[in-house]
Amino acid sequence: MDKADFAWVGISTLLVLLMVMPGLALFYGGLVRAKNVLSILMQVTATFSLALVIWFIYGYSLAFTGSGHFIGGFSHALLSGVADLSAGKYALSGTIPELAFASFQATFAGITCALVVGSFAERAKFQAVMLFTLIWVTFSYLPIAHMVWAPGGWLFEKGALDFAGGTVVHINAGIAGLVGAYYVGPRLGYRRESMPPHNLPMAMIGASLLWVGWFGFNAGSALGANETAALAFFNTLIATAGAILAWVIVEWKAKGHPSLLGAVSGAVAGLVGITPAAGLVGPGGALIIGIITSAVCVWGVNGLKRRLRADDALDVFGIHGVGGIVGALLTGIFNAKPLGGPGLDSLALIPHQLWVQFEGVLITLVWSGAVAFAAYFIADKLCGGMRVGNDKEREGLDVTTHGESAYQR
Repeated sequence: MDKADFAWVGISTLLVLLMVMPGLALFYGGLVRAKNVLSILMQVTATFSLALVIWFIYGYSLAFTGSGHFIGGFSHALLSGVADLSAGKYALSGTIPELAFASFQATFAGITCALVVGSFAERAKFQAVMLFTLIWVTFSYLPIAHMVWAPGGWLFEKGALDFAGGTVVHINAGIAGLVGAYYVGPRLGYRRESMPPHNLPMAMIGASLLWVGWFGFNAGSALGANETAALAFFNTLIATAGAILAWVIVEWKAKGHPSLLGAVSGAVAGLVGITPAAGLVGPGGALIIGIITSAVCVWGVNGLKRRLRADDALDVFGIHGVGGIVGALLTGIFNAKPLGGPGLDSLALIPHQLWVQFEGVLITLVWSGAVAFAAYFIADKLCGGMRVGNDKEREGLDVTTHGESAYQR
């Protein structure tokens, strides 16, 4: 065991935890209406926790063991063998104990599930959200993680590039959220009444914590205190800064004013875009990826959203889905050594790598979308509907579902 590597991965695991609690929770909480802020905080907290428990029971084993192309086996269920720290050899995790690797990856599964709830925020039943999460993480997240990251996985063997979760986390969550927005249906009054964020300072604090935590998400995926971690660290910094400026400029030109909501949305878009590329491109490529991803996501949450006619309440698909797709494809380009990356030896290899990246994107969209629909359908039938009644929705989920209120009048 290398103590420096173990220390860095341990810190990175805590940083990813910070991304979710309180980062993502506050970001989402600030974006919903005041009557639903506790509801979204609760859904983020509970789905994240459920995913961690599933990860311990069978998730890690199915994601990272076995020789199957699409899913692993149960040899490490309940982390059997993983917690044996006397082995001294860690096939999956290099110089850190496999238990540390399993902890780090657990937070990835958890944040992916928590991201999804933003799409159907403010109108879904809590019990239905939890049942959906149980089904979806089992039949979508675990197979996609295995295919992309596990030795023997179908996309892994094809050479798909996903350093820290562009497909596994962001596209996976984005398309599941979009399907949910369609299945659950729009919020009451959607497009007929104003639904502005109730607390932009809260959203800004949450987005800032996401940026801080994302250094663990991306640089931690190097699984060591090494040169790759340093590259991923700087790329996460520069891509996000470029993305913020890109969103502000595009929005300023299109709408006549730069907004704080746009700036923090740009930060998240840039973080999403650089995730698959963080340790696989040079700093110049990272800056370009951040700028392009952010500019495309402006369209994703405006023009594309109108075309799709889905009430994706917190723009999970518009930012995570669209940004993940753009980032995954651009990774296949800027990984090339002539463009500053550490990977492909020549520009002539880019078309093949782009095709492999496209395969990964397409498989994730189809697989996750199909599983999400089935999971929503099952949760809908077993929970007496996916969404709360109209009266409860009008009053707000904080009081009607959780019996408490964020703000005293």
